[in-house]
Amino acid sequence: MKNSQWIGIAAAVLVVAACFMPWAYFPVLQKEFTGFWSEQNRYGRPGKVLLFFSVVEIVFFLVPKVWAKRANLFVAAVGVAWGFKCFYLYTACYRGECPEKRLGLFLMFGGTILALVATLLPDVPVKQDAGGE
Repeated sequence: MKNSQWIGIAAAVLVVAACFMPWAYFPVLQKEFTGFWSEQNRYGRPGKVLLFFSVVEIVFFLVPKVWAKRANLFVAAVGVAWGFKCFYLYTACYRGECPEKRLGLFLMFGGTILALVATLLPDVPVKQDAGGE
């Protein structure tokens, strides 16, 4: 696909932006959690890991080599797995109290999936064999 690398870069930027947005609202605490903040850091800072994966994906999308496209497939797959873990963690109920899901969580997970799909459709020029049939 001709524009897959630009779609992948946009998806990686979307993931970074979504990490700063609210992911879940916990009514018991009356607080919103983001990818970089949670009450007493109980969920850690998964936005840092997603930020790292997104920056690496952007670099690999811009490098026009086959090895970069293959490595980007691995990085994007790990990013989707981490995004799924975060989605599950932030939406899980605890002692009957369920958090309210916010837009940032859906944008983060959707962006990781879109980046993975973009890595499956690389735009790498193919050299023709000189002695072909």
